[in-house]
Amino acid sequence: MAQTPDKIDELSINTIRTLSIDAIQKANSGHPGTAMDAAPTAYTLWQQFLRYDPKAPHWINRDRFVLSAGHASMLLYSLIYLAGIEAAEGSYQKKGGEAVSLKDIEGFREDGSRCPGHPEYGWTTGVESTTGPLGQGIATSVGMAIAGKWLAETYNKPDFDLFDFNVYALHGEGCLMEGVGSEAASLAGHLKLSNLCWIFDNNNVTIDGHTDITFTEDVAKRFDAYGWNVVRVSNANDLDELAAAYKDFLATDDKPTMIIVHSHIGYGSPDKHDTPAAHGSPLGPDEVRRTKEFLGFDPDKFFVVPDGVRQHFTTHMGQRGATARAKWEALFADYAKKHPDEAKQIEQIRDRELPDDWDADLPEFALDPRGIATREASGKTLNAIAAKVPWVVGGAADVAGSTKVLLTYPDANEFQPYGELGDYSGHNLRYGIREHAMCALVNGAVLTGMRAYDSCYLIFTDYARGAIRLASLMDLPVLHIWTHDSISLGQDGPTHQPVEQIVSLRAIPGLMVVRPADANETVEAYRLAMPHKSRPVALILTRQAVPTFDRSKLAPASGLAKGAYVLADADDGKPDVILIGTGSEVSLCLAARDLLAKDKIKARVVSMPCRELFECQTQAYRDSVLPPQITARVTVEEASPIGWDRYAGPKGIVLGMDTFGLSAPLKVVSEHFGFTPERVAAAAKKVLDS
Repeated sequence: MAQTPDKIDELSINTIRTLSIDAIQKANSGHPGTAMDAAPTAYTLWQQFLRYDPKAPHWINRDRFVLSAGHASMLLYSLIYLAGIEAAEGSYQKKGGEAVSLKDIEGFREDGSRCPGHPEYGWTTGVESTTGPLGQGIATSVGMAIAGKWLAETYNKPDFDLFDFNVYALHGEGCLMEGVGSEAASLAGHLKLSNLCWIFDNNNVTIDGHTDITFTEDVAKRFDAYGWNVVRVSNANDLDELAAAYKDFLATDDKPTMIIVHSHIGYGSPDKHDTPAAHGSPLGPDEVRRTKEFLGFDPDKFFVVPDGVRQHFTTHMGQRGATARAKWEALFADYAKKHPDEAKQIEQIRDRELPDDWDADLPEFALDPRGIATREASGKTLNAIAAKVPWVVGGAADVAGSTKVLLTYPDANEFQPYGELGDYSGHNLRYGIREHAMCALVNGAVLTGMRAYDSCYLIFTDYARGAIRLASLMDLPVLHIWTHDSISLGQDGPTHQPVEQIVSLRAIPGLMVVRPADANETVEAYRLAMPHKSRPVALILTRQAVPTFDRSKLAPASGLAKGAYVLADADDGKPDVILIGTGSEVSLCLAARDLLAKDKIKARVVSMPCRELFECQTQAYRDSVLPPQITARVTVEEASPIGWDRYAGPKGIVLGMDTFGLSAPLKVVSEHFGFTPERVAAAAKKVLDS
């Protein structure tokens, strides 16, 4: 029997709720409350407004929905299943079949299920971004909205509105308490991102209790001060009021929108409704039964999807999305005939490809004993690439002039709201002093197809660690450009001199940490990073000038591609000792080699800019660089010594930093901590004598 419109809406919403509570109860783990109270909010968006074709989940002009409240993951998995989203080719999922099956839902939080504890991009088609750490999703959504504005401004032509997608992010109080959320909201307001809609599931509960113990600010006034359009929904179960709020967003063209939806956590649960008990634990068997009875479901049946519910999603969301995509594809076909170059670029953005000549103008640096800072070489290289790859965009956390990431090629321009400062076609993003939001925004832009980069002083990556980690977890080709890389930055002192940062970044799985030794290694670092489609790269660069090596006498900088290589060797290829360095310390090793030669000690110098890459090489190659029989080794890095014993070996010496730095001129700092050619040579002699 066909359901009436109101009845089928209610039945669909309650199906989302019961699937969620059944999955969480079966797993005996999870967060049911938000999935229950936000079901009408998400349902109304998906069914009436979200422009998304379940049969083409990677359509480039789709609307994006980010569940920033990632603990409510069963809400999203239920929607993906009911909407019939098809699996698309990805890092961990093959094309074809359902992105989420009922079996996956029944296996929530179990090995192999497409329904992990928190949404994971790449693992489950339909998940636009990995979320769970609160605040990350809403911040990432700002990057997606920035990308949307840039794509529209750059590629839309008269009669060809190719890009007009919107970005929605559903979140709770926790995301607004996190600093990254505040940073992102402030910047979104400044940029007037009218394609961005945050949906605040205001249920007044966190794990520890009701929010009157921690969070009593007026969110509406806060966002009004940020420059947002603020809309209130008094009853989360009123679909008409929800629809009116979404229409208000769509009608707003000069600012982002915050929809504050007043809801009741654990809606439908007789004893846990409006209580913290509904937040982070299963309801319990008895409460599940009573909740199902309240919602009109059989308490003795589990994972029930009533007749007509999936068809209802197909009729509304599915048909609307398919029609929009078909219309867009026809438009794009015509666009490609009239604007073939731009169409090719759009396809490359979609596929994370680069133009054939992207590296044609990379600089080459001549021998220079005084040299230049690797940050300077980076800036020249970055500009050469960005001029060839128009979708390279980025900036720094208020230090672009210092980290040398400002794009200065013709027409680079500033990404700003329309006005004297720039427009949405600009390539220079001004993140402000917002390191954490910066890295999250870059994640969002890269998720949308851009080749975006972030930059700051290495020491301040501590502020952004959550977003840096998620870029790696999502296999995103993010480019991090971090300068002022060691105690050698000098007089700013230990507050700004990184010591433990490099080793902590190397500990992040999948992140390639590259610390080039000179200008030409810096160029090769970019040559390595740019073609990657699924791995972030962190460039660690000097503030101070370092020598540009004579490559006619030393090995070519292209050896960087293997992570480590023999830069200089004994004449007979049989060294007495191996000196291993990274970054600016490689020149110390070369100078120490010359000192040792005066004492007839043959030294090999190994530049090891990327330990992660070196570990990926064959054992034969690694042994050719670091022969096992040569146990006299010295490693040199102005940073924490953790991990270097692997390369120094049991008889080697590790020169590193076990303390914080010192505020003094560079020469004084180097001598104080013993980073001099003489000390490196002395360590080599000591290890030979042992």
